[in-house]
Amino acid sequence: MTNTDLPHFQLLIDGQWVEGSEQQVMASENPANGEQWATFACASKDDVDRAVKAARRNLNTGPWAQMNATQRGALLYKLADLVEENAAQLGEIETTDSGKLAAETVSQSRYVASYYRYYAGLADKVEGATLPIDKPDMHVFTTPVPIGVVAAVVPWNAQMFLTASKLGPALAAGCTVVLKASELAPAPMFELGKLIQQAGIPDGVVSIISGDAQNCAIPLTSHPDIDRLAFTGGPETAKHVIRNTAENFAVTSLELGGKSPMIVFEDADLESAANGLIAGNFGASGQSCVAGSRAFIQRPILEKMLELITEKAKGIVIGDPQASDTHIGPLCTVAQVECIERTLATALEQGATIRFGGKRAPQFGSQNYFEPTLVECPNHDIQTLKQEMFGPVMSIVAFDTEEEAIAMANDSIYGLGSGVFTQNIARAHRVSSKIQSGICWVNTYRVTSPIAPFGGINQSGYGREAGLQGIQDYIRTKTTWINTSSEPMSNPFVIR
Repeated sequence: MTNTDLPHFQLLIDGQWVEGSEQQVMASENPANGEQWATFACASKDDVDRAVKAARRNLNTGPWAQMNATQRGALLYKLADLVEENAAQLGEIETTDSGKLAAETVSQSRYVASYYRYYAGLADKVEGATLPIDKPDMHVFTTPVPIGVVAAVVPWNAQMFLTASKLGPALAAGCTVVLKASELAPAPMFELGKLIQQAGIPDGVVSIISGDAQNCAIPLTSHPDIDRLAFTGGPETAKHVIRNTAENFAVTSLELGGKSPMIVFEDADLESAANGLIAGNFGASGQSCVAGSRAFIQRPILEKMLELITEKAKGIVIGDPQASDTHIGPLCTVAQVECIERTLATALEQGATIRFGGKRAPQFGSQNYFEPTLVECPNHDIQTLKQEMFGPVMSIVAFDTEEEAIAMANDSIYGLGSGVFTQNIARAHRVSSKIQSGICWVNTYRVTSPIAPFGGINQSGYGREAGLQGIQDYIRTKTTWINTSSEPMSNPFVIR
C-alpha cells in the first residue's frame, strides 16, 4: 500500500480543513504491527500564525465574542453529546494510531463527555463581585473575562482526556484555542475537530494543528499573541516551552511526568493492594504519567505481596489492542522499549532482580510490545526507581517504618500521583498528608473526575486542571470603578 492509499488527515485552521502551507506530510505507524496506516498534514510557522490570528479575531469580534456564557455552555453540551455518541469511532482511531487498548480509549472518550458537560454547566456560574470599597461615592465591582488566546499542547497518551481538561474550561470561560496534537499520533484530535464543527462552535474559535518542534511547537508556544499556555508532556520539553513563553509572557500551566510512589502497609487488604499495584503499573500498558511505578511494601508482607502480584501477572493478556480481552498492548514507540531495556540493564548492574518479565514480546506483531515486568530492588538507589520509562515496569522496595516509607516516597524529582494502602484511617490521613504529590489515592488508584483537580509539584509541573480551579485558570478579573457623585472630580494636585 502506498502513502496515497492511506487515510489522510488535514489541519483545521480558521474553520477550514487544509494542507500545511509548506506541503509537509508525516506518516503515522500502527504500533501493533509497525506498519504505516495514515498520513497527516504538518503545520508551518505561517500556518501557526494563521491559526493564532483566527483565534484572536474570534476572541474580539464575531459570533463567539457576542455569545454570553449560557450560550457557550449550550455549545459545550452539544459537543459532549457528540463525543459520547462517537466514542467508539474516536477510540478505534486512537487505538490504531497510538496502540492504546480500545477498551480504554473507547471508555475514556465516552467518559470525557462528562468533562465537557461539567464545564458547560459552570460556564454561567462564574461570578464577579461588588466590593465594599473604602472610598466614598465609588461603586466598584469585578467581572470575570476570558484570559485570551490559549495554546493547548496535548500528548498522545491520553488525548481525549487531556484535551477535554483544557478545551472544556477554556471555551466555557470564553477563550479561543489553538490545539497542538502530538506528531506521534495526532489522528483522533483531527477527528475531534469534526465534532467541534458539528457542535456549532464558530469557525476559528478552535484550530487543530500538528507538526514538528521547529515548524509548529516553537512558533506556537512563543507566538506573541498567545495569552495562556496549557502544556502536558515531558519535563525536558517543558523547559524549552518555558523559555519560549519569555516571548509572550503567556500564563502557563505544566502537567509533566511522574514516578509515583505506592505504599502498602502490613495492615492493608492485600488483595486490594495487589490489584491497585497491577492497575497502577500495567494499566494503559504503563503509559501513564501517574503510573505507580515505585512500590514500597512493608517488610512483613513483602513475600506475600510478591506472590500475589506474580500470580495476578500470569493472567495478564498481551495482544491486539483492538481485542476486548487484551490487557496490555504495544507501546507507542520503539524508543520507549529501548529506554526500558537500557534502564533495566543498569538496574541489574546495581543489584536489582527481575522477578518476571523484562524483555520484548515481538511475537505479538511488532517490536513495540514489552512484557509486564516486576523489578525487586535492594534499595531506593536503583535506576528503575528514578527513571520514568512510560512502560509496564514496576519496581518494589521493602520498608520497615512509616517514616522510612514517607522518606523514600518523597525522594524523587517528581510529585504527581501517589497511593497509600492501609486499613488504619489515622495512618491514611497522616501519611497522605506528608507525601509530596499533587494527588494521593488511598486504597484505590488512577481514579479521575471532572470535579476533582489534578496536577503535580516539583518536576511534575504546576497549575491544576479539572475542578472549579480549572475554569478560574482561564479567567482574568477585571475591576471597574464608577464615581457615583454628582460633583466633578477634585483637583488631582490638591491632596486632602
